[in-house]
Amino acid sequence: MNKRDFAFDKVNFILLAVGMLIVVIGFLLMTGPGSSDTVYEPDIFSARRIKVAPVVCLFGFVSMIYAVMRKPKEKGENE
Repeated sequence: MNKRDFAFDKVNFILLAVGMLIVVIGFLLMTGPGSSDTVYEPDIFSARRIKVAPVVCLFGFVSMIYAVMRKPKEKGENE
């Protein structure tokens, strides 16, 4: 199989991996102690969990969309 036949090149896969890592970091930022029936935890409304983490996840998803949409450069274009 010729390398030209692949839809993605190495850069696309690297960008996808970086985007996935950013999304995972965003989800990790959302984690924390939760409230139960007997204990109220005010940390569930912290700025990190409500504002920062969703923006980080959104940035990761947008970068993954860019990685999928990015067209690999042809080697014959430069020559």
